[in-house]
Amino acid sequence: MAASIPPRLIARRTDIGCNLADPVFRGSYHGKQAHEDDLDEILKRARNAGVTAQLLTGDCLEGSKEVLALAEQHDGLYTTIGCHPCRASEMDAYAGGPEAYIAALDQLIVENKGKKAVAIGECGLDYDRLFLAPKESQLRNFPPQLELASKHDLPLFLHSRNCHSDFVSLLKAHGKPLQGVVHSHSGTAEEALELISLGFYIGINGCSLKTQENVDGVKRLPLDRVMVESDAPWCQIRPSHASYPILDEFLKRPEYSHLRENFMPLEVKKEKWVRGKAVKGRNEPCATSQVACVLAALHGVSLDEVAAQTRQNTLALFGPAGMKEEEQSPAQ
Repeated sequence: MAASIPPRLIARRTDIGCNLADPVFRGSYHGKQAHEDDLDEILKRARNAGVTAQLLTGDCLEGSKEVLALAEQHDGLYTTIGCHPCRASEMDAYAGGPEAYIAALDQLIVENKGKKAVAIGECGLDYDRLFLAPKESQLRNFPPQLELASKHDLPLFLHSRNCHSDFVSLLKAHGKPLQGVVHSHSGTAEEALELISLGFYIGINGCSLKTQENVDGVKRLPLDRVMVESDAPWCQIRPSHASYPILDEFLKRPEYSHLRENFMPLEVKKEKWVRGKAVKGRNEPCATSQVACVLAALHGVSLDEVAAQTRQNTLALFGPAGMKEEEQSPAQ
């Protein structure tokens, strides 16, 4: 087996959307321990694939505290603070109501801004999963989080699913300058381009590259407004996706074939897990580099060019809020 490429020889990139606090990264699936905690190996594989910084997403008040605690333990990990639209009902049920919930988020931001917390979110709208939170609750509890972004002068980490018209209307109704990234975009190219026209970046992961329509749409997006992410443990580029053959062919090129082991580590079923192997079906931050490969192929540029541009985009948005790469990061 060929030796892995040293991280210093791989261009740096940032995973701007990762759910690293999910129990599956500690070997627990649906409440059952299937194998040992392998978080240390997951972080190592990310570094070996050139992923030198990760933004962990806060999905609610307690979830934001959880990712903050995890980020404090590791260099190169940062977090968002906010409430996911699918958790919007939690704000309504909170003691003291949504205003008290927002006040608690506000206090958490004050305590962690400029340290590990670099964005407000994950917030937005999701009309695909209204069984988790009704539309009225989502519409009511999204704007106060926009106010938090303005109050603290922080970028937004945004979620938009099958709700584009309402989503854009609320952003415009805010009436104050906003900046941020709409992550895991899987809508139309026209929707993404409208968001770009409003000053937002677009986060691309495996779910953004499922269908041929997705792939054709991402090809139309300017690289200077795109960021790369894994959204791990979900949104893997799977063999059934339209982007998989593009990724496979890209990593067969002579100049990139040596990167396959770093970017696509060997996987086994969780029941057969052994140290040194990834888990089949559990996406990891290292897969951010797979997304970068597809972007390079679609735009007809080198992998280093995609890495440099998306890294520049990421640092331009989150860097002023305190996001930095690991000190022991690979050279560009």
